[in-house]
Amino acid sequence: MKRSEVNSIIESSKQFLAAHQFLLPVWAFWPPENWKGSYNRCTEIIENKLGWDITDFGGNDFEKKGLSLFTIRNGNWAKQDKLYCEKIMIAGENQETPLHFHWNKTEDIINRGGGNLVFELFHALPDDKLSNEPVNISIDGIITTIQAGEPLILTPGSSICLKSRVYHRFYGQEGCGKVLIGEISIVNDDENDNCFYEPVGRFPIIIEDEKPVHLLVNDYEKYL
Repeated sequence: MKRSEVNSIIESSKQFLAAHQFLLPVWAFWPPENWKGSYNRCTEIIENKLGWDITDFGGNDFEKKGLSLFTIRNGNWAKQDKLYCEKIMIAGENQETPLHFHWNKTEDIINRGGGNLVFELFHALPDDKLSNEPVNISIDGIITTIQAGEPLILTPGSSICLKSRVYHRFYGQEGCGKVLIGEISIVNDDENDNCFYEPVGRFPIIIEDEKPVHLLVNDYEKYL
């Protein structure tokens, strides 16, 4: 992805969040120079990868396959400090987050507002292929049975609990607008806990055609 595209997506994301009155911490708006010399006082942010996370999953077509995320809080298994994570995300109409499961993480995904969020779910077989068996899933605490791969629509205010080894793909429903998505989970570890059904690039390679407006979580090591 080009840095100019990332900058544009972040600016659009800030406007969408503001329109839905979802407020971010003050450091979400820091320019890159504010991070210089801040490692010691911002260790939790940097080491646990809090902040902006824009991905096209390596497909170079963000509108088709991509996600805007901001990790608000996250813990660290090694330090056994916080054992929870919170994110806010934005998905556009038909903008896909590819099929994947987590080896360890259990997460609640909440439609916080905007359009409808569509899920497709499968159990993972022992060899990590897709099961055709129905999926029993908790929707707002109510067990619901759906067929494997059957579209499940979450309207604003609804949530789904995804346990480990449940494949899930999601996207905004066509004609309903962008979706504001919350995530609450145990510790998030994108380096070790994601299993995508097809290979993807979780963190994009950035072409630096202009200066960053705000740093991404995968920029911290480079800039600090």
